[in-house]
Amino acid sequence: MSPYKPVSCGLHSEYELLAMHRSRVRLSCISEEGGAQTVEGKVLDVVTRNKAEYLVLEIDGMEVKSIRLDRIRRLEKA
Repeated sequence: MSPYKPVSCGLHSEYELLAMHRSRVRLSCISEEGGAQTVEGKVLDVVTRNKAEYLVLEIDGMEVKSIRLDRIRRLEKA
């Protein structure tokens, strides 16, 4: 996996607001395997792990998925 590239402070703040409001989002991102993927879910949190930051989503009320912030290409409220 490539080294983490921090996102701008403004973008990070937007992600935190989405988590605070438990907003539903649809996002396009690059998977860990390097392919494009689309994910839809409720934003739960922004966390730091292993020197990288992740958006934590609840998908279909069950699965929890973490997506590295620098892999998000597009995000819109669902």
